[in-house]
Amino acid sequence: MSAGDAAPGPAPGRLTPRQLARQQRRDAWRRGWAVFRRHRSGLAGLIVLSVFIVLALAAPLLADADTLEVTKAPGGILEPPSTRFWLGTDDNGRPILAELIWGARISLLVGLTATVISMVLGTLIGLASGYLTGWPAAVLYRFTEWFLVLPFLPLALVLATVLGPSLSTIIIVIGVTSWPGTALLIRSQTLSVKERAFLERSRVLGAGRWRQIVRHILPNVMPMVFANTTLTVAVAILTETTLSFLGLGDPTRVSWGTMLNDAFDIGATTAGAWWFIIPPGLCVVLVVLSFTLIGKAIEEILDPRLRER
Repeated sequence: MSAGDAAPGPAPGRLTPRQLARQQRRDAWRRGWAVFRRHRSGLAGLIVLSVFIVLALAAPLLADADTLEVTKAPGGILEPPSTRFWLGTDDNGRPILAELIWGARISLLVGLTATVISMVLGTLIGLASGYLTGWPAAVLYRFTEWFLVLPFLPLALVLATVLGPSLSTIIIVIGVTSWPGTALLIRSQTLSVKERAFLERSRVLGAGRWRQIVRHILPNVMPMVFANTTLTVAVAILTETTLSFLGLGDPTRVSWGTMLNDAFDIGATTAGAWWFIIPPGLCVVLVVLSFTLIGKAIEEILDPRLRER
């Protein structure tokens, strides 16, 4: 073959390594979805979560944002459910249904954003402490342990009080206080992967630390990260509800936690205004339960031993 001839391509009917990798990923996704569909509780959780996500995204179409302003409240104080206000009104005359729909945006936004921060911090610190050796790994591991033994709620309360009540404060507080568990999980998985034969061959062939982490270790720990993410979102939403209930949420935005805080402040329980307490509490329970069920289903997909049981 002369120098000007083109390099021979793959034989007809044969896939290139890149095409083969893409096909294997597609097959893995299809197998995972097939297992997920057979998991009834996980599928039910996905349906419930999808309903809340649609409500949050379609909030401008489903509820008028002006009705959330106290000066433009269309109803009376603590009106019970009726044909006009399906879930009644709060102590300012605002429709509970509109608050629930718009509150879903804040609660889901806080839960997802804080989880991203927690997952990034936990994954990076876990990878570093598991892969590195010597004093850097020891320092990262001890730092994670020290952070893990700190009381979570008091630490979150102190940070929220110092930084001031706002939506960004809640997100940061939840994100920076919920990463240690993920870091320890990723660290243990990294220590296991680091001892496998394929990583030793990579080192012998001259792969540097960065390439070993990015091309070999990270893809093997990412399924664990995804499974842990769904459970962390549930914890983040509960934490946002708790902080907002304690008066540390953003007072200018409506969330399910601030609704519960307002209901507690006016004594809705003793006043018999059940419609002010049960709907936001039920929404929190359903969303947290749906994320938990999805997480359990994903864990079963990633661990074949659970499917065998």
